[in-house]
Amino acid sequence: MGGTAATARRVLACVQRHGPGTTAVPRMRVTGLLLLVAHLSIVAWLTLRPRTVPWVSATNLEPLATIRAELAHGLSWEVVQHLGGSVLLLAPLGVLLPLSAGRLNVSPLVSLTRTVFAGAMISLAIELLQSGVPGRVPDIDSVLLASLGVALAHLAVVPGARRRLRRRYGDLGEVTPRIPRVELAPQADVLSGSRTYL
Repeated sequence: MGGTAATARRVLACVQRHGPGTTAVPRMRVTGLLLLVAHLSIVAWLTLRPRTVPWVSATNLEPLATIRAELAHGLSWEVVQHLGGSVLLLAPLGVLLPLSAGRLNVSPLVSLTRTVFAGAMISLAIELLQSGVPGRVPDIDSVLLASLGVALAHLAVVPGARRRLRRRYGDLGEVTPRIPRVELAPQADVLSGSRTYL
């Protein structure tokens, strides 16, 4: 009976750890967090270093104004580089944010919404910090393009990866503990040697 109770406690602890919105293997979370910190460090180094330039454009707070101005000159390699660079800069966050959370059983829409919102907030923080860096100019279109990159990366990788991991580790959110019934001992056993009146 003692072994069965110990097994039941272990199963229950596992289920409580891996309930709905399962937290996957801790190594996956640690890996995600390390990669996330490394990526954000590189992004900060690329975007927040002062630049020595003779001229900078004005701050853009009108959505899509920079994108329209770039596309007005035609679709050249420089335009693709500029717009594509803004899309790709934070795109890895679309994978790294869910990876660092380590959840397998989560609604795809909720995951996408949370990830894109977090990516947009990180991009907005970068743009606000750039307002105090010489040679850097905040641009609201950079936030829009970065959010698009996060969403595309998330949609391309995360749903399929979660499906594969759920198949590999099993649907841990569906585990139901099987705890043996605890029954009362007969009164005669409890009160051994005493008289019973029931």
